[in-house]
Amino acid sequence: MYDTIIIGSGPAGMTAGIYAARREMKTLILGKELGGQLIWASEIENYPGFKSISNFELISKMQEQVKNLGVEIKTEEVKKIEKTDDKFILHTNKSQFEAKTVILALGLVPRRLAIPGEREFTGKGVSYCATCDGPFYKNKTVAVAGGGNSAVDATEILSKIAAKVYLIHRRDEFRAFEALVEEVKSKKNVELVLSSEIKEVVGSNKLEKIKVVNKKTGQEKEIAVDGLFVEVGRIASTDLVADLVKRDEKNQIIVDEKCQTSLPGMFAAGDVTPVEFKQITIACGQATIAALAAYQYIQLNRENSKINNKIVK
Repeated sequence: MYDTIIIGSGPAGMTAGIYAARREMKTLILGKELGGQLIWASEIENYPGFKSISNFELISKMQEQVKNLGVEIKTEEVKKIEKTDDKFILHTNKSQFEAKTVILALGLVPRRLAIPGEREFTGKGVSYCATCDGPFYKNKTVAVAGGGNSAVDATEILSKIAAKVYLIHRRDEFRAFEALVEEVKSKKNVELVLSSEIKEVVGSNKLEKIKVVNKKTGQEKEIAVDGLFVEVGRIASTDLVADLVKRDEKNQIIVDEKCQTSLPGMFAAGDVTPVEFKQITIACGQATIAALAAYQYIQLNRENSKINNKIVK
């Protein structure tokens, strides 16, 4: 029996693990992939204490700190959660675990374009991680779809690797930080394709070209590319707890000021909640609250149990 099981091994999950361990809670972290959304980043320049740090270095430091505190980390996917009167039962793809509390640090997953050919060519030219797959396109031609920070950042990364980068955005203006936009605009090997959408991904055994339509003129054209990086945001994948907690219209998990969900004993932190700004430091802050609130929940239950036992006697 664990005091708490944390689902998710990104910054929120790791931070929750640190604070749970500091309260001497028996803690387990379960995650499909160590690092969570950090694996989609490259250099992190807004994390306190570091002028700049790579995603893998930050992940490693977090993992080392958590393990040194005695927290268990297992790479397993939670498939089902059951709630009884006094505990949670978690079923993974490998095992079964029990806990007094659960902290959901599920993060977000990449949003797809939902166009013909996208799924067929995923891994064959279509990617959702410039950091992971960018090095495969050295001196080649690639395209990036999106207009937010992730898309502009991916374009900047790829401009250092690829010979040519097309940044395709359905609007005239970007939603990214102005400094990032200006940096990308200054790149000679970057071409902006604005007010346009990708309608289809085409190829034989691998991606060969994309079909793009201008939303203002309706004109269509084909662009020959070796790779397409989809950076159109992330979505909350919370079907795991759909029958357990309240969610909003975006399937984000609704929490109160203590990061408590609608189900007593279950907490949530990070990007999977409706917090407006999806940032590492905010996820870590919420995770701190969630872990301390989970500890408080256990202590209150323990006290209530003592009181009830005295009454029975």
